[in-house]
Amino acid sequence: MNTSTGERSRPTTIHHREQVMGTIVTFDVYREAGISPTEFLAHLARAVNALHRADKIFSTWKAESPVSRLRRGEITLGEAPAEVLEVLTLCRTARDLSGGWFDPWAIEGGVDPTGYVKGWAAQLALEELRDADLDGAMVNAAGDIASFGGPVAGQPFRVGIVNPDATTELACAVELRGAIATSGAYERGEHLVNPHTGELDTSVASSSVTGPDLGVADALATALAVGGDEVLSLIEDIADYEAFTISHDGQWKWTARFPFARTTATAAS
Repeated sequence: MNTSTGERSRPTTIHHREQVMGTIVTFDVYREAGISPTEFLAHLARAVNALHRADKIFSTWKAESPVSRLRRGEITLGEAPAEVLEVLTLCRTARDLSGGWFDPWAIEGGVDPTGYVKGWAAQLALEELRDADLDGAMVNAAGDIASFGGPVAGQPFRVGIVNPDATTELACAVELRGAIATSGAYERGEHLVNPHTGELDTSVASSSVTGPDLGVADALATALAVGGDEVLSLIEDIADYEAFTISHDGQWKWTARFPFARTTATAAS
């Protein structure tokens, strides 16, 4: 945990970086009246533990993780930790919501829920901070963000969506009330599988989904990147979730209530 001031001065913000799940997850917390680092540490420890437990259970890069063993047929679902059944049940719901465009069972080598797990784990970590007496908190897992509150009471966080054609620039800004997940091939290259063809494929350059839960948003953003307009129409009808895409030729599309920051909404209209 990075704090440049002592307990007596009570910093208004605290930033922490955690290496886990093959990436860096960052925690940023805010309280205008000041945060007690010693009191916050217990909440942070529980949040970090949630991330590491998810990594231990679900990593497909760790040969002895329960999910790796399940994929190889060495254990049954009933023998795996309870979290595996929980996540696979959530994955089935996300598959239904996305019209089958998000489908961990379509991955070569056996079911692979990692497309849901990163967001799910970050959301679990955020929940460990809710009773820490904060104005707001963000858990950022490689650009997918779970949050509550804002930098000060009554003010939402604002986050940017990267321009896929110029990744040092922002395409737009979003008023964040909950979670946002973004997917596409512009940073990691082609890695998204079209579950209907089995081929690496994307219909849009960038897809973003906002909503109350990062696991769901992450799954829908993956589906949207692959399924494009068909999935955008599906998300329009999902309560509390909104979506935004940038096509390969730079065209913007979004659902009716996508939470653009005011300046972006003016420019987009």
